[in-house]
Amino acid sequence: MDDLILETRHLTKEFKGFVAVDDVNLKVRRGSIHALIGPNGAGKTTVFNLLTKFLPATHGQILYKGQDITARRAAEVARDGLVRSFQISAVFPHLTVLENVRVGLQRGLGTSFHFWKPESTLYRLNDRAMELLEQVDLAGFADAVTVELPYGRKRALEIATTLALDPDLMLLDEPTQGMGHEDVGRVVELIRRVSANRTVLMVEHNMNVVANLSDTITVLARGSVLAEGPYAQVSQDPRVLEAYVGSVEA
Repeated sequence: MDDLILETRHLTKEFKGFVAVDDVNLKVRRGSIHALIGPNGAGKTTVFNLLTKFLPATHGQILYKGQDITARRAAEVARDGLVRSFQISAVFPHLTVLENVRVGLQRGLGTSFHFWKPESTLYRLNDRAMELLEQVDLAGFADAVTVELPYGRKRALEIATTLALDPDLMLLDEPTQGMGHEDVGRVVELIRRVSANRTVLMVEHNMNVVANLSDTITVLARGSVLAEGPYAQVSQDPRVLEAYVGSVEA
């Protein structure tokens, strides 16, 4: 279907007999915010690792923009616009905020591995880097050393560096994990803003975030799809309520 940017067909991952992802059929529509949720151990991060080719699938297919990418490498799918952030901070702590974003933009120059070139060759990227920092409310932190940023701002920087790769589909893995209420609200608004011209697939435990952002929710339990639909429907599903008893705060 033309309105699908990502689809999995019977996606399965086994680890020495343990089935971590079991026959998952996922459909992500262009321009949507799609949440992948479930109790701890449900297989959410494993699905992300399969989609971004950090793990090979045992069975099944992954279709991206209508093309079968099941056997493609991680770098190839990233170059084609399927880009991921991680649960653990993945920025360069001793570079400035601006320099971190510039690293993402450098790929467009074709000089990513030209380590002998002077820094001045990257100055042409500064304007675009500042535009991205403005999108994530970090323009005022451009010259700050990243290690000195508060945690929530580091997560915003990760989103900026992801945007630097000009993704068509952003995969956000626990974007609000470990944040206080103020930072959560800031990141929710940030995700809403940057999703305006792209598709977002996110793993998220905070149900308030999921309810506020998501167009569609897929619930995993024990590696399988338990339910799917809008929040109002999924949140009332008896199977979902049973799976989440004692696991998630509403």
